[in-house]
Amino acid sequence: MSPESLLGSSGSWALWITAAIIFAECALLLGFFLPGDTLLFGIGVLVATDVIDHHITVVCLVLSLAAVAGNAVGYELGRGLGPALLERRPRRSLVTAGQLARTRAFFDRHGPWAIVLARFVSVVRTLITVVAGVAQMPRRTYLCYSAVGGVAWAAGLTALGYGLGKVPFVRDHVQPHL
Repeated sequence: MSPESLLGSSGSWALWITAAIIFAECALLLGFFLPGDTLLFGIGVLVATDVIDHHITVVCLVLSLAAVAGNAVGYELGRGLGPALLERRPRRSLVTAGQLARTRAFFDRHGPWAIVLARFVSVVRTLITVVAGVAQMPRRTYLCYSAVGGVAWAAGLTALGYGLGKVPFVRDHVQPHL
């Protein structure tokens, strides 16, 4: 079952299911298996074609909040658990001390804008959140840039899907498949 058909058959729950998946993708290391980009774009198309009965502004707001909250949780998990895991099991850790040093150097070189840009790369968006916490990036800096990236990603892809869903050719070919 495709993400679009799942959302189309979920009725009024589609927004909340999507928000939960977006939160999980942003908060949990295993989130990179989740289809966040597809869901955001798909829900925008479904709102445009009146399959989902929510205003696009509400949808963009809810999904942006889910992304930003998920990023904050992922960062705090990395910040709280990361250093302890590195000290206890350096060989088994998902992030080694060498990778952590390279990540810190990457943040030093590219600055916090790396957090914004990472939102648009599927696996990176999940990992950089936790690694920023493990690397002890200043919380305020991380949260500010993460909010910019999270809103741009969630609202941007949803609005892009909405805009495409308003194109007559797309509208005529999406609904018959749901």
